[in-house]
Amino acid sequence: MRKKIIISRTDNLGDVILTLPLAGILKSEFKDCEIFFIGKSYTRSIIESSIFIDHFIDREEIIKNAGILNNIKADIIVHVYPDKRIARAAYKSNIPVRIGSSHRFYHWLYCNKKINFSRKNSSLHEAELNQKLLEPLGIIRRPATEIAGFYGMEKITRLNQNQSALLDKNKFNLILHPKSKGSAREWPLDNYLALINNLPAQKFQVFITGTEQEGKLMKEQKPEIFQIQNIWDLTGKYSLSELVSFINAADGLLACSTGPLHIASALGKFACGIYPPMKPIHPGRWAPIGKKARYLALNKDCQDCRKSEKCACIAAISVGEVSQIITDWEKERR
Repeated sequence: MRKKIIISRTDNLGDVILTLPLAGILKSEFKDCEIFFIGKSYTRSIIESSIFIDHFIDREEIIKNAGILNNIKADIIVHVYPDKRIARAAYKSNIPVRIGSSHRFYHWLYCNKKINFSRKNSSLHEAELNQKLLEPLGIIRRPATEIAGFYGMEKITRLNQNQSALLDKNKFNLILHPKSKGSAREWPLDNYLALINNLPAQKFQVFITGTEQEGKLMKEQKPEIFQIQNIWDLTGKYSLSELVSFINAADGLLACSTGPLHIASALGKFACGIYPPMKPIHPGRWAPIGKKARYLALNKDCQDCRKSEKCACIAAISVGEVSQIITDWEKERR
């Protein structure tokens, strides 16, 4: 009989992307299973881009009508992100196998398979930690280096004509995504400006992405970036689905620890993340996973910047180091 398995991850974009491989792993273990994914509405286009996910379920729809889970008649639900209301709804729907972390008190009420692990104190990557929740199903954890083939992000909308026209086939199309909505430590805008000036315009077409609010903030903080001739300002211009399509059509992306970085790495693009050496936001936990992904971080354990907005360790990553990586990308692409 075909198994119906629900994956629940109702938090942010990067977290959701690093959860997508669970669907691919489950499909490889249970060949005929049907995968449902509960998420926030704004992550829907990412979730539905995976060939391994059969159905998206909006978290808010379940909150309004818990009977949705009853109708699915699922065999298993994996609470990757603890969500009390979803856990209660799954319990009331009598899903036979309900897996969750033992570190949430309500999982002791609503889950019958509880895994004892701490994300905050673990040395494992987020994508490896997610797999620990598959242990009750007899699935052995794969190392982060083997995850790249399990994203399944192949259902990508094609660019429209106006978007395609921005890309230069004779240059390396590089996306810079400097901001993170405050979710990560950020490489200074001064460094991005120096990087752009360091890249030869005859070889690179450069795009700046981000939300409309992030675009306004960058223009206030460092307007010189947007006055450079070979820069395209795409901040606030694209929906998430359109951004995914543009990243897929571009050549590479540079960012701090953000959703777009994980999108690029999942799509097999050249992707480089810039990180602080501070737990739990260090690259050991959140590095991009992909065939062409890499990261930069100082080789030290630093807690000095924990309570400050600015991070000296991430600022210390030189423009020269980043420029060399991107220059190598351009040569490899040729």
